[in-house]
Amino acid sequence: MGDELKQIQIYTDGACEGNPGPGGYGVILIYAGHRKELSGGFRLTTNNRMEVYAAIAGLRSLKEPCKVTLYSDSEYLVKAMTLGWVQRWKAKNWKRNKREKALNVDLWEQLLVECERHQVEFVWVKGHAGQPENERCDQLSMNALRRGELPIDEGYE
Repeated sequence: MGDELKQIQIYTDGACEGNPGPGGYGVILIYAGHRKELSGGFRLTTNNRMEVYAAIAGLRSLKEPCKVTLYSDSEYLVKAMTLGWVQRWKAKNWKRNKREKALNVDLWEQLLVECERHQVEFVWVKGHAGQPENERCDQLSMNALRRGELPIDEGYE
């Protein structure tokens, strides 16, 4: 029984003031009654990038492979991962269709690496609907994007 994966809940949110504009992300990790909060931001990015980055930051912070339920209010993130969009884009050389390139490829590639390391179930939650962890992630991401002296989002700028 010793090699059972730890079961972790991760709540994530991303935000932007202006889109594109300064962006932030917030993450809450919950394991066996313990909780940890993470946040950060970039001086110029997009809301979708921050939503995906929040998931990467949460998964990357785990020190060993885990069984993760990741909650996000981003339909872009949750649908892309649960409906196989990302795998299709990757299989088509990061094209959404014959003409359009997929966006945020740098982040999707990082997220796929994390999803190989962990067993991740993505769950959509309605944003701004009183779910306490989602509300707190929103607060964390908004606080982060307002910090000033934010780093460059290398994949965007």
